[in-house]
Amino acid sequence: MNAPINPTLTARSANAPASARPSAHRALALAAALACASLCAPVWALDLSQAYQAALAQDATLRATQAATAARRERVPQAMSQLLPSLSLSASRNQNSLESTSVNFLGRSVTTNTDYTSSNDALTLKQPLFRAYQIADYRQAKAQAADADAQLELELQNVAVRVSGAYFEALLTAEQLALALAQKTAYTSQLDAAKKRFAAGSGIRTDIDEAQAALDLNVAQELEARQNVDFTRRQLQTLVNQPIDKLAPLDAAKMALAAPTPGRLEDWTARAEAANPEILARTAQVEAARREVEKAEAGHYPTLDAVAQWSRSKNDSVTNTNSRYVNRSVGLQLNVPIFAGGYVNSTVRQALASQEQAEQTLEALRRDVGVRVHREFRGVTEGVLKVKALEQAVRSTGQVALSNRRSFEAGSRTLIDTLNAEQQKVSAQRDLAQARFVYLISRVRLQALSGGPKAEVIDEINGWLAP
Repeated sequence: MNAPINPTLTARSANAPASARPSAHRALALAAALACASLCAPVWALDLSQAYQAALAQDATLRATQAATAARRERVPQAMSQLLPSLSLSASRNQNSLESTSVNFLGRSVTTNTDYTSSNDALTLKQPLFRAYQIADYRQAKAQAADADAQLELELQNVAVRVSGAYFEALLTAEQLALALAQKTAYTSQLDAAKKRFAAGSGIRTDIDEAQAALDLNVAQELEARQNVDFTRRQLQTLVNQPIDKLAPLDAAKMALAAPTPGRLEDWTARAEAANPEILARTAQVEAARREVEKAEAGHYPTLDAVAQWSRSKNDSVTNTNSRYVNRSVGLQLNVPIFAGGYVNSTVRQALASQEQAEQTLEALRRDVGVRVHREFRGVTEGVLKVKALEQAVRSTGQVALSNRRSFEAGSRTLIDTLNAEQQKVSAQRDLAQARFVYLISRVRLQALSGGPKAEVIDEINGWLAP
């Protein structure tokens, strides 16, 4: 139970000297600070670099690719082991029971039971000297490991592209929501102005209806924008595997609009053909297909091994139940294939067809990558011009919207003119936001297609975000 409050003590505390009050004030301030810290936790803002680093550590697709790459790399030591010496030991122990029947000189059958143990131990060392199949298999394993490494690099590039795309899409939907809210405020004020003019006798009912219709349509657009914000935020959360309170927005004043370096499309295409991880993976697959042809052709070749064996046997036969032998042998083992019913020729034809398929797939990929590089290169170069043009359009439409509002207030413009001007301004602002994010994602994709640095371009764009 709580102790009763002593009124004398309470009065004495209230009448405490001034020198004792600061400590009470400090205690009260400390309690208030602690309460604010628990109830008003700071909002954590995620920037692009943090999102990229979190995705590198948490993205499930990337982690699955890393595990698959580690598994495929083990093909190299496995294939190499077939060319290295192998040592085996075999041992056997047997309990034998022999029953023998013979006829003696009197013509009678005589049965004899003999129990004895036998053993056999062998230690065999084998060194392959010529095995065309294993040599081709080892070379194929290295090509497959190179394919796995290129696939991992491709997924790392995809993480940068996916995180950047999700981040920019989330920022774009946030800007669209902000524009819808600003437009809602403008339409609300215009509706109020139309109602006041109508009440004063200087307006018409049509102005009220048009303003109300525009506001109702804006409410629907606002709901759609909120849904898009929630969806894109969740899409980014899936990549980083952590909740997101706030995203660092784009600071247009920091954004550097510059053409790609080098400035020639041919240079970027050459870079992509030399360093694009998807092309490197396909090139490694073509090499693996060629080694598969060699493996199939190896069915025509003999194999040669050097064999050394040490063996020991005891009581190895029923006629030598009290014997022990030790044998040491060193020699060569040759195996020559002669005829396999046409199986080897069929596997060769099959491997050649698979090699042709891999080569044509690589050629198709080269052409496709060239098209994608061209698209992203144009997205960067023309994005600079488009962003600058839309920045001017935003200024112009903003001035037009302001002039129409003032003219409407003066009575020289109709409300529909004001609404149309406001819609043009918001459309220009929306197009500008989209053009900026298209320019940014084109820069990331161009670097990814050319096999360029990932973290550097992410950090560069991250410097254009507001803290």
